[in-house]
Amino acid sequence: MKNRRYEAGFTLLELLVVVLIIGLLASYVGPKYFSQIGKSEATAAKAQIEAYAKAVDNFRLDMGRFPTTEEGLAALTTRPADGDKWNGPYLRKDVVPDPWGHPYLYRAPGTKSEYEILSYGRDGQPGGTGLDADITSE
Repeated sequence: MKNRRYEAGFTLLELLVVVLIIGLLASYVGPKYFSQIGKSEATAAKAQIEAYAKAVDNFRLDMGRFPTTEEGLAALTTRPADGDKWNGPYLRKDVVPDPWGHPYLYRAPGTKSEYEILSYGRDGQPGGTGLDADITSE
């Protein structure tokens, strides 16, 4: 008969130590990983705003004016009522919400230039800091 002492396997203590080490690693890596996700959402919003700004500029070249605030970004995909010179659509797809699910805002004139495209950030409210800060085309 074999002695049970020499059987292969892990003890409960060894398994608990491994689980503790994995937990410590997850508690260190997790917050860093999720902070990168927030930064990538802000970067994506900036890229979308730049693409919409280029489309607005193309609209202006054709129409001789910027879309009005009332027409908004929808004028980039749908011919406006006075769209005789409209040569769109200026976007391949419809305007999508920002990465946080809020609609982009368009104003003409903007606060600093002829137009402004903005996202209020993660919180969806004007102002804010960090990931809640406004992202604008100006």
